[in-house]
Amino acid sequence: MRFRADSNCCGRFCRPLPSHSATEPKHCENKQKLQINYIISNFELLVMRIQESELIINSRGAIYHLDLLPEELATTIITVGDPNRVQQVSKHFDVIEFKNQHREFVSCTGSIGNKRLTVLSTGIGTDNIDIVMNELDALVNIDFSSRTIKPQLQSLNIIRIGTCGSLQREVPVDSFIASTHGIGIDNLLNYYMHENNEEEKNILQHFINYTQLTNALAQPYIAAASASLLKNFVNDFSHGITITAPGFYGPQGRVLRLGLSFPNLVDTFTGFQYGNYYITNFEMETSAIYGLGKLLKHHCLSLNTIVVNRVDKTFSKDSVSAVDKLIITALEIIQSL
Repeated sequence: MRFRADSNCCGRFCRPLPSHSATEPKHCENKQKLQINYIISNFELLVMRIQESELIINSRGAIYHLDLLPEELATTIITVGDPNRVQQVSKHFDVIEFKNQHREFVSCTGSIGNKRLTVLSTGIGTDNIDIVMNELDALVNIDFSSRTIKPQLQSLNIIRIGTCGSLQREVPVDSFIASTHGIGIDNLLNYYMHENNEEEKNILQHFINYTQLTNALAQPYIAAASASLLKNFVNDFSHGITITAPGFYGPQGRVLRLGLSFPNLVDTFTGFQYGNYYITNFEMETSAIYGLGKLLKHHCLSLNTIVVNRVDKTFSKDSVSAVDKLIITALEIIQSL
């Protein structure tokens, strides 16, 4: 269900106002100027040669961290955190045409039937996602010979298959989640110019008001899943908001030997609701995939197996089998997209 609330703000760059009656023309004019500058900047980027320090290409002509050539990448990409999980996915391929590894980034391109796929490990965290998303985009939208942005841009389908912790008693271990939104408390997307639609703005503002998460910890951001992908993952999947944290222990409310500055984090997230939306799970990548994917015009979706329930304190008795089941379920759907 979609929700739309009245807004007294004409855009991201305008402060909320009591009324538009006297000041709307001035603020809208400022927004129009910013939009024009944005268009001009995009044109300059299109014709500008990207310097060697910014776009790093290795000796074989591949993008630096992922060590991939453009022709080695499929247009449908499955990302996994764990490098060992690449083989868990690729063992289901009918044909494997390419394998590679550079640092934690393991890649394999092949096909199931007529569907060409790349599976790629990202490692853990949004800092790695920043590398992965920018380099995947570069592989399809930058001409490596001229070091310029291609005039015709290509969109990728990027689907994460991962593990996470449930924040709802009703979402048990070994079940599946397809994330409608990612809310990041890691700050990554705040380094990029971005805007939200009205629904995203309303969810985020309600989240900030409810949780009282402010600049003391993070400036939360939000991005939605690709609707064209999400609609295919309904049966056997719970839908909800995913919180992306910058760490596994304190940032997810875990206590070993250190005290927490936000000790009620889990309970706070569990109690959040906006309309039909509620927070289903914690992990460390989704918001960055959704946010950067949206900015770069790619279609992104995050699918996760619940391996731990933070409310009833349970852990999966066989997380490997649970992940295998998600992989098989997801591949059956992905090969038909």
